[in-house]
Amino acid sequence: MKLEGKVAVITGAGQGIGRAIAVTFARQGARVALAARTESALNEVVEEIASVGSEAIAVKTDVSNIADVENLFARAVERFGHVDILVNNAGVSRPAMLHKMTQQQWDEVIDIHLKGTFNCMQAAAKNMIEQKSGKIINVTSSAGLVGTIGQVNYSAAKAGIIGLTKSGARELARYNINVNCVSPMAATTMTEKIRTQPDLAEKYLDKMVLRRWAEPEEIAATFVYLASADSAYMTGQVLCVDGGTVI
Repeated sequence: MKLEGKVAVITGAGQGIGRAIAVTFARQGARVALAARTESALNEVVEEIASVGSEAIAVKTDVSNIADVENLFARAVERFGHVDILVNNAGVSRPAMLHKMTQQQWDEVIDIHLKGTFNCMQAAAKNMIEQKSGKIINVTSSAGLVGTIGQVNYSAAKAGIIGLTKSGARELARYNINVNCVSPMAATTMTEKIRTQPDLAEKYLDKMVLRRWAEPEEIAATFVYLASADSAYMTGQVLCVDGGTVI
């Protein structure tokens, strides 16, 4: 098992890609601290992880709140002794055209995606620097690479995460900490509208040379690679696991 003995903190772990990553990590031997704003969804994942023979804790967390993030890492260290891996997956979507977007729509998306990723990276780094090892995996999107209509807040946040990843990789390399980023396209609750609304579904499929959406479990395999020793010589990179959407 590639993650035997490792401890991972995963945000946005209650559903979709985050849930798939958590269960896949557990199958690979990791113990997991799960974070999301809805605790009931996390408890279901804890039970699923127990059923595959590993251990997890659920910590209700708003990643935009630094006190919540500090509590998340304190709980993880208290339970498991250390943190080896961080996956920054928490996210929301509040679409609106640029000229109609409210301050609340802008702030919520920037706070969860960009500030939340920063908060968790900072908390993880404090633990990982001390042990002189670690893996940080952030989640961006094709929206952060090429932009998208109706989501300037989401595109800006996801582009910012790429900058955080590259700068973090440069700063933390001296401590043997790898920082990388994944840009996925998967069938999740967040993508349901663009997958099912007729005027959007074909438009998005046309961008994918593989002509299909990935299942969350397919995406999770890339996170295992980035969390394991197999990627020891990779840092500051963006891996597009998007069916060829961004080539």
